[in-house]
Formats: sequence, C-alpha cells, structure tokens
Amino acid sequence: MNRVLFRESVLSSMFLLVTLTLGAAPEESGFTPLFPKDGVPEGWTVRRWDDVSQPADEATVWRVEDGVLHGSDPRGTWLVSDKEYGDFELRFEWKIPERGNGGLGLRFPSKGDPAFDGLELQMVDPRYYGDAASEIPPTELTGGLYRAVAASQQHYRPGEWNEYVITLKGPLVTVTLNGETIQKVNLDEETIPVTRHDGSSAVPLKARPRKGRIGFQELSRGGGHVMIRNARIKELPSEPRP
Repeated sequence: MNRVLFRESVLSSMFLLVTLTLGAAPEESGFTPLFPKDGVPEGWTVRRWDDVSQPADEATVWRVEDGVLHGSDPRGTWLVSDKEYGDFELRFEWKIPERGNGGLGLRFPSKGDPAFDGLELQMVDPRYYGDAASEIPPTELTGGLYRAVAASQQHYRPGEWNEYVITLKGPLVTVTLNGETIQKVNLDEETIPVTRHDGSSAVPLKARPRKGRIGFQELSRGGGHVMIRNARIKELPSEPRP
C-alpha cells in the first residue's frame, strides 16, 4: 500500500471512530449511576414491603457486590431512595431467580405501599405463583403497572438479564423491556380505582403523585434474590401540572 492510500485509510478509520463515538454519546449523556460503589448503597434506606414508613429488621441489608445490587435476605423489603424525583428516564438491567418477585417503585411517598400510593412496575417470574400462575391477571405480571395497566406484550427472559428503560414525563409513562415498548400510558386517562391487598380501594393512577421516591422491591421465594446492575437515572425538566 502506498503512502497516499495508507493515509486515506487511516483518516477514514479515524473519521469512523469519531462518528461512532459522537453518535453514541448523546444516548447516555446526563445519566447518574444509582449504585456506583460496592457495599451498602449510600443514599438509600431499607423499608418494609407493605409500608415504607416502617423500617425493616435492623439486620436486613441490600448490598452491591462487583457492581451488582443484591436484594435483601430475608425477603419482604423495599430499598428506597432518600431523594425524590419528578420527571426522569431510568435505565437498568435486572435478573430474578425461578421464584423471583421484585418491583420498581416510582414517585411514591415516604409512607404507605408504593404499589398503591405511587406506581409499581412489576418484575416477576410466573413460577413465583406456583400452581396459581395461570390465574394471575396480566396486571400482576412483568411489565405491568401493578393491578392497574398490563404490559402490551411479554418480553421477559427467564433466568437471563433483562433491561428496562422507563421514562416519566408529567402524566406520560413509557416502558421498554429488552428493546420493545410494552407501556405507553397517560396517567390522566387512568381513572379507575385499584384494589389493595386488603380489599380496600386505592386511588386511580390519575391521582397518584407526580413526584416522589424510587425504589426496588425484594419478595423472591426459595432463597434467590433480585439482582440489579447498570442502574442510572437522568432527571428531565418538569412541566407544571394543570
């Protein structure tokens, strides 16, 4: 290869590298990692699964190991952010065991059950429900806004890492699972009350808070744990609520 061709080849390769780098940068720009250090997560508190105003057992911890967040043992807790968020985009990968059950809490207050007093996005393996799995409503399966809005389709991969991308902008909630859009919800249109575990009524999604905590839930059975990695968040400018 002569010098001219060699120089053109080098310049072409450099241009391609710069183009790819610049093209990829905006997608991750502005994101903040949620669990940047190993150990007990800083800026988070462990709370009871049914009322986040109540502390979990003192010995119960969530822990980050080699960059992976592991759910609590014993089960039945939320890992709750100290910080509140309004409009944001949240990305993370998650994996659960055969009888795994977790959840992502969104915009929930500092007391009550995130599933009914804020929003909860389901992460559950159908085998968690045992023989009753076929009777479970779609709103309680992966991708559902718990007991309110079912995922439009199922893309959960059992035993593998799955990826959620969640965007909350005012009343609009968009969720992708493994690259496929499974939720596009306008909360202002969700006016039907939701039934709590005790049979009482929770307010419809339209009346849920537009700002609050985020959190991860651990309800897995059989000794396995929810695992979270690469969790990062980007806050978005909020618009006034009419």
